[in-house]
Amino acid sequence: MEHFEQKYEEWIQESIANEKNLRRRELLEKGLGYGTVEFLRSIWYPAIGNFEHLHAEWEVRDFNNGYRYIDLAYMPSAGAKGAIEIQGYGPHARDLDVRRFKDLCWRHSLLALDGWTLLPIAFPSIKDEPKRCQQLILAFIGKFSSTDVPSQLSWLESEVIRFARRILRPITPIDVANHLRVSDRHARRILHSLVEREILKVARGKERIRSYVVRE
Repeated sequence: MEHFEQKYEEWIQESIANEKNLRRRELLEKGLGYGTVEFLRSIWYPAIGNFEHLHAEWEVRDFNNGYRYIDLAYMPSAGAKGAIEIQGYGPHARDLDVRRFKDLCWRHSLLALDGWTLLPIAFPSIKDEPKRCQQLILAFIGKFSSTDVPSQLSWLESEVIRFARRILRPITPIDVANHLRVSDRHARRILHSLVEREILKVARGKERIRSYVVRE
C-alpha cells in the first residue's frame, strides 16, 4: 500500500497547510487515530481511490457552545454533509458507562439535527468485513450523487445511470451485468444505447470498449 501512504501523507499535509482553525490544525498535526487510519487504508482508499471532499477531524459546535470533532466529514458540494465515525471496540467500549453512552447518543442526535448524514463504522468490521464496508461506503457516497435520470429511460437504463454515479469510477460491462443480474451481452446493449443517447461516454477502449462514465 505504498501508493496509499503517499496519497494519505499528501492529503494530511495539504489539510494542515490550508487550515486556519488552530484547534483543528493541532489535531491534524498530532495524527489521526489508529482506527481512522485503518479505515482509510483498508476501506475508503481501495473503494474510492482518492481523498477528495474528505475532511478529517472536522469541527462542529454543539448546543452548549462547545466543540466536537467528526472523525471524517464528507462534503462533496454545498449543503452536503456526511459524517463517518469509527466506533472502537476495546475494554473501554465494552464497559461503556452510562455517562459516556448518553454522550455518544447526544453526539449522534446533534449531528442528525444539524443535517449530517451519519455513518458509524465498527472497528472490528474494518478488519473482519472489509468488502462489506467498502460496499457500504459506495452506497453512502451514492446518497450525495444526483439521482435524477431522464424520464424516457427504461428501468434498467435508469439503474445503470444511478449505479455509474454511485460508484464514482468508470463502469464496465461486467460491473453492469453483475449489478443488474443480466448477461454480459445484454449489459453491453444497454451501455451502447446510453452512449448513443449521449448519456454515457467511453472512458477507455477503442476497438473494444472497456469502461464508461456519465456525461456531465
